[in-house]
Amino acid sequence: MDARAWFEGSIEVLPAVDVLGTEAVRLKRGDYDDVVERADDPVALARRWAGAGARRIHLVDLDGARSGRVRPELVAAVGAVGLPVQASGGIRSFGDAQALLAAGADRVVVGTAAWPDPSPWLALGDALVLALDVRDGEVRTAGWTESSGLAFADALERAAGSRVLVTAIDRDGTLAGPDLALVEQAAAAGLRVLAAGGVRSPADVAALARAGAEAAIVGRALLTDRA
Repeated sequence: MDARAWFEGSIEVLPAVDVLGTEAVRLKRGDYDDVVERADDPVALARRWAGAGARRIHLVDLDGARSGRVRPELVAAVGAVGLPVQASGGIRSFGDAQALLAAGADRVVVGTAAWPDPSPWLALGDALVLALDVRDGEVRTAGWTESSGLAFADALERAAGSRVLVTAIDRDGTLAGPDLALVEQAAAAGLRVLAAGGVRSPADVAALARAGAEAAIVGRALLTDRA
């Protein structure tokens, strides 16, 4: 399938560029030991999606997500392709967020540092995306390796009015289809929802739009050109 078909729907599709070390990869269910796709050069991959019609790159620093250290230089390198960058992974302080924004990110995704109380982060305004990484009805943190102890429903209340990235962890990197119920629940709470996990095709993106998402994150399906 022509990759341009992914970017022509009713909601925005953000191609995921997940970086482990210096390689662009896709993990299955967030397992660092289960790399299911490799694309070598993150900048070349971002350039590929820019050429196909993407309007923004979703950049995930997998090393940062585990270690709590950001890499502004990675944001700058990917941003050089000419698209806005939504940067994720390793943000533990306002200084981290500001460093990524200064490096060229237009949005930062905050997960571990935002829970259980995201309210201080709301000062970032429209540059903020709160990560709701969900497994078994609970929000996970530290690169999905730890429990926050916070139920998804409670997190939705605390994120009131925010833009959120809702990831169905057990579907991420599986091509098993998105978790529409999670998206519907977040949208019903009045949140602006970016949906991730399991997307297989533009038809899944359309289903996410009907469920109330404003955008979808797509990773493995784009890398493998699945229709």
